[in-house]
Amino acid sequence: MSNDPTSDPPRDDAPIRKREDRPSGEDTPAEGDSVPLSEDLGSEVDVEGDLTIDEDAAEDDLLGGLRIDSTADIEVPERLVDQVIGQEEAREIVKRAAKQHRHVMMIGSPGTGKSMLAKAMSRLLPQESLQDVLVYHNPDDSNEPRVRTVPAGKGDQIVEAHQEEAQKRKQMRSFLMWIVIAIIVGYAILIAGQVLLGLLAAGVIYFAFRYTNRGTDAMVPKLLVNNGERSIAPFEDATGAHAGALLGDVRHDPFQSGGMETPSHERVEAGSIQKAHKGVLFIDEINTLDIRSQQKLMTAIQEGEFSITGQSERSSGAMVQTEPVPCDFIMVAAGNMDAMENMHPALRDRLKGYGYEVYMEDSIDETPTTRRQYARFVAQEVEKDGRLPHFQPDAVREIILEAKRRSGRKGQLTLKLRDLGGLVRVAGDIAKAENAEFVEREHVLEAKKRSRSIEQQFADDYIERRKDYELKVNEGSAVGRVNGLAVMGGDSGIVLPVMAEVTPRQGEGGEVIATGQLKEMAMEAVQNVSAIIKKFSDEDISEKDIHVQFIQTQGVEGDSASITVATAVISALENIPIEQDLAMTGSLSVRGDVLPVGGVTHKIEAAAKAGYDRVIIPKANEQDVMIEEEYEEMIEIIPVSHISEVLDVALAGEPEKDSLVDRLKSITGQALEATEGTTATGANPSPQ
Repeated sequence: MSNDPTSDPPRDDAPIRKREDRPSGEDTPAEGDSVPLSEDLGSEVDVEGDLTIDEDAAEDDLLGGLRIDSTADIEVPERLVDQVIGQEEAREIVKRAAKQHRHVMMIGSPGTGKSMLAKAMSRLLPQESLQDVLVYHNPDDSNEPRVRTVPAGKGDQIVEAHQEEAQKRKQMRSFLMWIVIAIIVGYAILIAGQVLLGLLAAGVIYFAFRYTNRGTDAMVPKLLVNNGERSIAPFEDATGAHAGALLGDVRHDPFQSGGMETPSHERVEAGSIQKAHKGVLFIDEINTLDIRSQQKLMTAIQEGEFSITGQSERSSGAMVQTEPVPCDFIMVAAGNMDAMENMHPALRDRLKGYGYEVYMEDSIDETPTTRRQYARFVAQEVEKDGRLPHFQPDAVREIILEAKRRSGRKGQLTLKLRDLGGLVRVAGDIAKAENAEFVEREHVLEAKKRSRSIEQQFADDYIERRKDYELKVNEGSAVGRVNGLAVMGGDSGIVLPVMAEVTPRQGEGGEVIATGQLKEMAMEAVQNVSAIIKKFSDEDISEKDIHVQFIQTQGVEGDSASITVATAVISALENIPIEQDLAMTGSLSVRGDVLPVGGVTHKIEAAAKAGYDRVIIPKANEQDVMIEEEYEEMIEIIPVSHISEVLDVALAGEPEKDSLVDRLKSITGQALEATEGTTATGANPSPQ
């Protein structure tokens, strides 16, 4: 790898050097040996020593064919921008924006590298253009301090020179003061004989000199922004900053008169926008910034300078307003998709008009190259932490398996690397506690158990409590009761029983009544199910009220319980029981098609942990199933594509079910396959 931190990184598809490409004199492996690694893996990934890439095994190997003894063999890129995994478009935009001095807005999920890219951007900016900012007393108007910029490192010298000059004047005045006091006291005692009068006169002279000395202190400027010791451009993270911390402020002075007040320029404090001058200002969750601050921030971006004044209207600092302070920074705004809703339209327009908008990806295609990037990611986390042992190859493979699972999609690796980095650190801590030389696979497996999210801990505890109170039913059959599945916090599955009851109507027309703190999307899904009920049932539901209850929920969002609701209601209408060893998840169109949902892997694992034998999932999600090895033999996975298939599997009672299924065939014109023909067990992909 090049030692020049400003050199451009090689392309991700840089070829591996073959034997015939190497200069003579290099060791050449025998025919059939792996090819030595001399180029980059992914974005600037190097290894030390005679390590190799086994090209024949690269496609199937979780390390992409990389042959290492531990992650200590992997060299971490010097440039921070080259350490970012995935996000190729964002990386290129950041490099281009740093070169052209453009603003950037990054939108995406937390933990996908927004702050890391912003910090990397500051390291791409030229350091030689940095400046120090000084603020001076204004003899014409003390409430309007003057501002001066000098090259970085000169500010300290100027302040020291003024302090030395002030100290010399102070010493001269002190020397003169003591001479005058000595003369007056001597005259009063020796000649006039008035000791008390002499002491009183000496005190008056002393305080007079002290008072006039304050004018000397006011001549010393304050170093407002000091970049003298910086080796890279400033990076200021102003996420969640209040107005004073962001825009600059003037401290309150409790002594505002009588000669004891602090000079105005000494009370001026720089904000993040002034400290980020010639650097990068990063604000995450930009929508949480109040509108007035966003407006002032927009002015600072437009003008490249901003006066500092007291942010509290009742403070004496509100009287002070400096000359404009330079704040020529690159703005990097970040947030989730909802950040754009509460963002000031003019501020967003300013950023877009003078910069770039980029969406941060949640996952990346799984290839040998990207697998090697994740191996480098583990090495990076170990190096950044500084207290962890390096990882053995099998431990790295386990981390990559977890990256596959957390992506939720087959052939993808998650880019939510903050959470994945947490797993690396927990595994390293476990190995460290055991005084292990390296982190092994068992340490990673243990870390996966210990690093459960709060939602997963709650879900596991919830399942256990339901066992105690027998709320879970996983055997027999029941009318109008279905075991649905849901996800909490994005990575925690939970069983969600749904019950339905049909009663004679109480109003002018039949209606669907749902309880369980349903949110908007879930309520709409319940209403949409009524179209399926009207189509697949002989009952006149205009004469009935349909009650749907989500049991012990904390607020359901999304429509992944649609097939659960439809099955429960049809069971109640037709009085046909439902098998209780079965759980299900899936969205439903008004035509009866079963649509894909999210979190299918976590839902299947939740069903297995709860003791269910079978689970129904959308056929479109079949490729996304990556359950842990321990659950493979515990549960049978049944992919379906239509509500008729769901009912054929879920309903019990052969005569009644067959009659309903025959009716569905005549309505839909679809030939239903036998239940056993739609199951999938051992063929399901699994990361372990």
